Amino acid sequence: MDLLDVAWRLLAVLLAFLTLPLLVGQAEHKVMAHMQGRVGPMHAGGFHGWAQLVADGVKFAQKEDVVPAEADRRVFRLAPAVALVPYLLVLIAIPVAPNGGVGQAVDAGIFFVLAVLGVGVLGQLMGGWASANKYSLLGGLRTAAQLLAYELPLLLSAASVVMAAGTLSLPGILDAWQWWWLPWQLVGAFVFFTAGVAELHRPPFDAPLAPEEIIFGPLTEYGGLRFALFMLAEYAGIVVVSALTAVLFLGGWHGPFADQLGWLWMLLKTGALSFVVIWMRVAWPRMRADQIQKFAWTVLVPLALLQIAVTGVVKVVFP
Repeated sequence: MDLLDVAWRLLAVLLAFLTLPLLVGQAEHKVMAHMQGRVGPMHAGGFHGWAQLVADGVKFAQKEDVVPAEADRRVFRLAPAVALVPYLLVLIAIPVAPNGGVGQAVDAGIFFVLAVLGVGVLGQLMGGWASANKYSLLGGLRTAAQLLAYELPLLLSAASVVMAAGTLSLPGILDAWQWWWLPWQLVGAFVFFTAGVAELHRPPFDAPLAPEEIIFGPLTEYGGLRFALFMLAEYAGIVVVSALTAVLFLGGWHGPFADQLGWLWMLLKTGALSFVVIWMRVAWPRMRADQIQKFAWTVLVPLALLQIAVTGVVKVVFP
């Protein structure tokens, strides 16, 4: 790739990173407003509350930026960036269209994206530890425990697709993908998507935040634009987890007229899964911390191992 091609690809990834999470945030306002009969988000700016996200941005920008006196200031200020930047790196490796429609093809792409995703979650742990607040520290420890619990089923379910495709490359997985993988890898898709949502601490897996119990978990001491960066990281995480699920289990850009409309199929699948994440916030009550751990170790891990076993049998019987 020449320098101009690299620049265009990086610009496209950056634009996607700056727009897609904001669109998911706006969609969350509207979906929750309709599902829960919330009147407020439907009025800001006039027609259908189009300016609600803008109002939220102005609100965050006007809030005072406070750092606790006893906090580790350097780590406290670095944590929002650690939470946000990894999702930008992951987007570079996710293919959105056939014939080279990817920021940068990585041979071991699945290892790269899963490793970087784990780093992103550590931003909240850093924020909780550096805040010098016992409630923030407790939320940070819950974050670490949840990361450890759900990283294993996430990796195991992804390993099933790698076995099926015979490659670690994300574009290579899509090149090998067949429509009959949908029922074959259905259990793995459920495990991967659920574990990804849990790592983002989205409801019903938001016990590390749990504002009714421990204020706002590791983010208690954050306000203003730093808190907004954590929220942006959450929405970017929704986009990344949904896009990875679409690539690994739903065929990504595969669909009618894929050569011309592959990017559209990828966006539609990612958008549909993002809607499911928002719907889960509305439909399901929060799980307790012990229930979250039990669900990971007694449900998701056995299901992921079952999917690997089924994939191994199918690969042996139908090589």
